[in-house]
Amino acid sequence: MREKSQAPTMKDVAREAGVALGTVSKVVNGLPVGDAYRIRVEEAIKKLNYHVNSYAQGLKADRTYTAALLIPNTYTPFFADLVHHINLALLRRNYRMLLCCTDFDLNLEQEYVRMARQNKVDGIIGLTYNPNLSIEENTPFVSIDRAIGPGIPCVASDNFAGGQLAAEKLFDLGCRHVAFLRTGSSLTNEPNKRKAGFENGCLARGLSYEMKILNDGDSYDEFERFLREHITDGRLLFDGIFCVTDTLAHTVIRMLKGLRFRVPKDVQVIGFDGVRYFDEYVCSTIVQPVPEIAQMCVDLLLQENMPAKPPLVCLPVSYAAGGTTREEG
Repeated sequence: MREKSQAPTMKDVAREAGVALGTVSKVVNGLPVGDAYRIRVEEAIKKLNYHVNSYAQGLKADRTYTAALLIPNTYTPFFADLVHHINLALLRRNYRMLLCCTDFDLNLEQEYVRMARQNKVDGIIGLTYNPNLSIEENTPFVSIDRAIGPGIPCVASDNFAGGQLAAEKLFDLGCRHVAFLRTGSSLTNEPNKRKAGFENGCLARGLSYEMKILNDGDSYDEFERFLREHITDGRLLFDGIFCVTDTLAHTVIRMLKGLRFRVPKDVQVIGFDGVRYFDEYVCSTIVQPVPEIAQMCVDLLLQENMPAKPPLVCLPVSYAAGGTTREEG
């Protein structure tokens, strides 16, 4: 008979539930069993306060049940949302997350990849910017937003379609001369396709447009200077603006208000990402499907058949009004 001081085992759970040991193992590992059996096992686990010994489980399976996530930071709302949903997706698979914030440091990205391998993580998910990032062969790695190399799948939203949707929406809302504002990396990555999509949407609708593009690290003052250059007789020549991130849109809206232009009455603004504060969008925006991106990253990372992994998974975006456009009704 088991002493009260001893932690309950899987055998104890099986005995309490009146099922085979293999059935308990399936429930614990998230494998399908009949609902009646699953409920009995879950009730027994709760009653006995049983906890999975992940260390012993990992030794047996030659796994650590840990995945690393490389992300620039957690204070940018979009990155924070990704971290949240990737962690949830890993937890659903009984995995833990090793969070590595790179702060856009290219050398640190490479160092974290090395450190993650030394810590024997079962795989790495990375939103990275190092153009020369080296990933050892046979390292399970899923990239967000950019292709890194053969055998490394990339997960992204449909950035081209998002840029096109922004142009079409501004036109449909009455805009006739618009601006495209961008900050971004010089890397060839999926978010850069927002520009081509926006241009395509403007051309398709006959929408007049101008562009102001800055590299990461450039001063946002350049955007205010650009806006000032397009003011004639107290009137802004643009009636619509598309910003490639919601964070940039938020900054530009403050600039417009400082210049005494009303949003959305004088000029309508659309961002990109779908950032929310207290369940409200910070601006009208092209929404990235963050929960689906996170789930796809985890599913691909933990997929056993490496050759079957697609080089690019492109997930659909949508438009959401957030008070910076003039919606009908």
